[in-house]
Amino acid sequence: MWRDFKYLLAYIIPGFVAHALYFKGIWSFNGFTVAFVIVPIVELFFTGNTVNLTEKEEETQKGRWFFDLMLYLNVPMLVGLTTWYFYTIAYVPLELYEFVGLTTTVGMYLGGLGINVAHELGHRSNKFAQLMSHILLIPNLYLHFFVEHNRGHHVNIATNKDPATSRLNEPIYAFYIRSVVYSYISGWELEARRLNQAGKSWLNVGNAMIWYQLIQVAYLAIIGVLLGPFYVLMAVIVGILGFMMLETVNYIEHYGLQRRKLDSGRYERVMPWHSWNCNHDVGRILLYELTRHSDHHYKATRKYQTLRHFEDTPMLPAGYPGSMILALFPPLWFKIMNPKVKYYRGLAAQQAIEAT
Repeated sequence: MWRDFKYLLAYIIPGFVAHALYFKGIWSFNGFTVAFVIVPIVELFFTGNTVNLTEKEEETQKGRWFFDLMLYLNVPMLVGLTTWYFYTIAYVPLELYEFVGLTTTVGMYLGGLGINVAHELGHRSNKFAQLMSHILLIPNLYLHFFVEHNRGHHVNIATNKDPATSRLNEPIYAFYIRSVVYSYISGWELEARRLNQAGKSWLNVGNAMIWYQLIQVAYLAIIGVLLGPFYVLMAVIVGILGFMMLETVNYIEHYGLQRRKLDSGRYERVMPWHSWNCNHDVGRILLYELTRHSDHHYKATRKYQTLRHFEDTPMLPAGYPGSMILALFPPLWFKIMNPKVKYYRGLAAQQAIEAT
């Protein structure tokens, strides 16, 4: 039981954001220094383990309310810290570097933790969890993620149909454009298809994508009315920073991996070897086990506290922050990752043959 409290360490992230907002100065850049300096250094010494829960432990863990509470508490924290940020930049005298630092810190927090928790809750079947997921996505201006991720990405992962699957030799900067644009379009297409199957027009009150646009416009309008047009721009900027964090993670999680197209024209079932995995302890705790991504895609309904390691799954060369930094330098990323992609593609083909 006591080992479960390790997930309390995830609150270090909102803690550092609060620290930045309170102390300002050089601490304003807490988001960047913690995520991309301190964590990568720590992960050099804590590379993780491959231990999984036993079946009995898994049964116990998946039903414990503690793990859900850890997620839900992020909602008031995120709302509170976002409100604090807007109050600070609107009413507290700041140096330009503090303004930039706080904006960077909050934007990274919205995406790095906000979208991540929204992602976990979005896979739950109960309406309360889904509502909390939507609330976390609003400041990121990425509500369509709820539709596209669950009904698009998880269906089309590791195929050219999936905007969020990065392709072999695709620079991350080209991926950003393709994933952001086509994920949004995919959200509309998925809702239109759902409504069409029900005999309804896409222009319907039941179209979630229409509601998402209205909610996001209302969010920006409230900020505009309370603070003014300039702060609407800042809300857009921190939202962009947030979803760019998500897209960077998408890039490293799926780079170059592919599913085979069967004779029937359909793709093979999603297996653990179709996503990049990472067992680094720090990232696993701070990101609620997101880094054990192979099992997440293998069984999306599995709760974060029970995600497993599989032997022979593709492993990233570093923890998530380190891999994200590496991806920003395409020639270096390709040099390190392309041989790995080739190896794991061959291994996946062999495992598929053995499975049949």
